[in-house]
Amino acid sequence: MEEINKRIKGIRLLALAALAMSFWSCKQQASSESDVVLWIPYNDSVEVAANQDHENSRMRYKLIQSKILDKNDVFRPLYEEVSSLTKEDYERLKPLILDKDIPVLQAAVAEGKLTYEEIVLFYLKRIYSYELDNSTTLNTVIALNEKVVEEARLRDKERREGNHPIYGMPVLLKDNIGTEGMNTTAGALIFQENSAPDAFIVRQLKTRGALILGKVNLSEWAYYLCDGCPVGYSAYGGQTLNPYGRRVFETGGSSSGSGTSMAAHYAVAAVGTETSGSILSPSSQNSVVGLKPTIGLLSRSGIVPISSTLDTPGPMTRNITDNAILLDAMMGKDPEDRSSVGKDFGKGWYQGLSSNELKGKRFGVFSNLMEGDSIYRQTVELIRSEGSEIIVIDPPRVPLDGFLSILNLDMKEDLPSYIEQNIKNIEVIKVKTVADIMNYNLQDSLTRIPYGQGRFEAIASDSTSAEELQSIKKTLEEDTRAFFNAAMGAHDLDAILSINNYHAAYAAAAKYPALTVPMGYKLSGEPISLTFIGRQFEEPKLLRLGAAYEKISKVRKTPENYK
Repeated sequence: MEEINKRIKGIRLLALAALAMSFWSCKQQASSESDVVLWIPYNDSVEVAANQDHENSRMRYKLIQSKILDKNDVFRPLYEEVSSLTKEDYERLKPLILDKDIPVLQAAVAEGKLTYEEIVLFYLKRIYSYELDNSTTLNTVIALNEKVVEEARLRDKERREGNHPIYGMPVLLKDNIGTEGMNTTAGALIFQENSAPDAFIVRQLKTRGALILGKVNLSEWAYYLCDGCPVGYSAYGGQTLNPYGRRVFETGGSSSGSGTSMAAHYAVAAVGTETSGSILSPSSQNSVVGLKPTIGLLSRSGIVPISSTLDTPGPMTRNITDNAILLDAMMGKDPEDRSSVGKDFGKGWYQGLSSNELKGKRFGVFSNLMEGDSIYRQTVELIRSEGSEIIVIDPPRVPLDGFLSILNLDMKEDLPSYIEQNIKNIEVIKVKTVADIMNYNLQDSLTRIPYGQGRFEAIASDSTSAEELQSIKKTLEEDTRAFFNAAMGAHDLDAILSINNYHAAYAAAAKYPALTVPMGYKLSGEPISLTFIGRQFEEPKLLRLGAAYEKISKVRKTPENYK
């Protein structure tokens, strides 16, 4: 073990020396932009070996770096503009930007203390500093918008009163969300050249003035490819790592890059997607706020799917206020999504969230969690001390029989439909079905599916009939809603409190919203979160409750090595 640590230290010193020479000091310019070497691959087998030996590690990585993605290709185009922000400039901007919510940032811009260009360059500087250093990289940012600095300057020029608060704010997108100018890979090598148009939610963001900063890594195919493989891994982007414990704590998935990028302060906000736990899990594991909305509140058009029944995008941020603002910026009825609704929460509904109180609110808490988790129990007592009423519930067990068949058969139909409707360059992609993708993967299994494709195999072998599937969907929705509604109705609850993604499948099947908020850290340093679950379209209520809890808890902290 000592020898492995020495080797890692040596590799890190070489990487740091190379980075320092090429990045912070721009005195020696390369003869052309294409000659600049910003990143050098390293022998990640050393890190993989160290990971196997770490006593706290639950994940058994086979590899960390992508075998395909060259970070130089990602980071070269903006290198010159990012380098124009000196270390002194960065330190000047740091107290104005780091850990500030959107209203504070917008106020600073209005007062002339900040520009949108400076905000973008500040976050890019952090991304370049951490992601190009092999000792700190989270393998999170896998594409950058080459025009983002130019677009930020335009936002500064066109700024006026009355803009949506998302205006000028840099946002990162999970790489299964269609975006013009950047490929939409879903982490899969077959999609590495997928040129797809803006998803509906991306068009909404752009219409309201948001800046799409780039794309982040994810669990390949939204964690519906391999069985038992590490979350946060994709053949295209490599293994995403958790900033609270690189190679020690899992990132959660499938919106792994959205969670880790928020924890490491790589943008103002990020967008993830969830079928069952894929926002709640990485938000919890990275100590950020994540909202899985009611199905239909946000459009799914233009997003690489698992299930048209259960999929939804959602906001992931460092605080409740930003979460609500990002949610609002993505809302709108989409005629291309049959589940989409034009819900109107009212103008400025997201304002003043921090003024909410917990007094008089009624929460259901699970008896087994009260007995089994001390942080949950202490948090419940904190909420009680603020004047809330706590009702211990022990709902009857609801079997989730057939849940995976929903995902299997939906993906079997929905993925080909996505390909037909969204991929512009089908002559390059050359696949139309899940079976086609499986055959492609088998042609180079070591590179394309190092952990296998067990879930794709389950899709191919699932013999559930169309009639049986409809019965499963109806039964699960009714049963899981009853699971929550029985307690909510009997005790007039404002919300039910869970941990992380513990009840994500129930909320998914019920199509109910769930909001997870940092709750603290285990003795090991691993984050843990409190999850609020409510009825359909109660997002404003959940966010008010989350804001009231956030105000009294104040537990979230930036990872030590990413301050």
